[in-house]
Amino acid sequence: MRIFWIVILGFGFQINAQHILPVQEQARVVDEILEERFNTVLPKLMDRANIDMWIVISREYNEDPVLKTMLPATWLNARRRTIILFFRNKTKNTIEKLAVARYNFGENIISAWDKDKEPNQWKRLMELIEERQPKTIGLNYSSDFNIADGLVKTDYEAFMKYLPKAYHRKVVSAEKLAIGWIETRTDREMVIYDQLVNITHEIIAEAFSEKVITPGITTTTEVEWWMRQKVSDLGLQTWFHPTVDVQRSKDDLKGHLYSFSDRPEQQVILPGDLIHCDFGITYLRLNTDCQELAYVLKPNETRPPKFLIDALKAGNRVQDIFTSNFETGKTGNEILLKSLKDAKSQGLRPSIYTHPLGSYGHSSGPTIGMWDAQGGVEGTGDYPLYPNTVYAIELNTTVTIPEWKRDIRVMLEEAGFYGDNGFRYVNGRQTKLLTIPRVSDHKGN
Repeated sequence: MRIFWIVILGFGFQINAQHILPVQEQARVVDEILEERFNTVLPKLMDRANIDMWIVISREYNEDPVLKTMLPATWLNARRRTIILFFRNKTKNTIEKLAVARYNFGENIISAWDKDKEPNQWKRLMELIEERQPKTIGLNYSSDFNIADGLVKTDYEAFMKYLPKAYHRKVVSAEKLAIGWIETRTDREMVIYDQLVNITHEIIAEAFSEKVITPGITTTTEVEWWMRQKVSDLGLQTWFHPTVDVQRSKDDLKGHLYSFSDRPEQQVILPGDLIHCDFGITYLRLNTDCQELAYVLKPNETRPPKFLIDALKAGNRVQDIFTSNFETGKTGNEILLKSLKDAKSQGLRPSIYTHPLGSYGHSSGPTIGMWDAQGGVEGTGDYPLYPNTVYAIELNTTVTIPEWKRDIRVMLEEAGFYGDNGFRYVNGRQTKLLTIPRVSDHKGN
């Protein structure tokens, strides 16, 4: 009997894991996508940012966040001091990709430093610069965008020390170029993203089911760790620890921090609870971030109460209003304020705190509100919306529930893509509450 169950469990795992490539195949895909991005995405971004030379400098274990997204699949870190130089000749429509390093930077970026001929790495970099005579030299420093601020003080000072004085005035922040590289997605990446979000939804659906939760016994903390273990068992990673919290009739509405740091641990899940999770995974160098809701059925209930069904509809309405305001060139703050105004005019009580999603979970691009900054976000909120970008459509609406004699917060988050044809959800969104347990029609209750 024991052997039988091992076989069954093993088969079940294969069903859940079938979307996920073996590590070697993942590496192949990562490198193919990098090649495409270097050759097709990067030239356009350099032209848009008006930067014809981009230099990225990192040292091992202290990598620039941009450089980490450029690493070959078999490189887990930079090696020694790694310097990458991109030179864009718009007239000839060419882009050079050179590594001032002892060896090639994978197959996409060729080594341009022979230490026997020039022992000093910095001097070799200056030779490459002078040979190309760039109009601008972009370096990764930024006061507002952390991911675009990866150049450390030591390397900046060394670079400026060796750089000929005539080129000092040509040094500019590569902020817009770095953000563009981080936020822009290719068609192939979006095909993969659809699969990634689907895996995320499937894990949440299993976590919020009778397979994991036994009302009256299972705690929120146990569900969080189940999700974390599930990700590990599938050979995936998560970029933040999952959170699970409940709202119920006898509790007052808590502040926004409740879902993150102030919620009680080991809270037993009970019939009648509205459960909420915040969960995301990393796969093929892309990230998801998803919040969904489930209702724990009481005895003889076959569906959630109407007041909770209507509450979710109010949350979906805020989503619709918000994403209808996505327009190329609008800043995050403009989209935020217009969306809040539109939603409030319809009697809703919204809070919007959407962030870019992609190469990082909290990625670079326009910040569209923060839960504690509903009037706009200086700096990152002033960045405009561009096509071919992905966002965690994160928001909530407060709904009064007379039956519970309290307000609840309908918190939702789904990956959304903004492209030339407008906005769409990457792999759908929640429009119905999950139920625990799932309804078994043949039982009659």
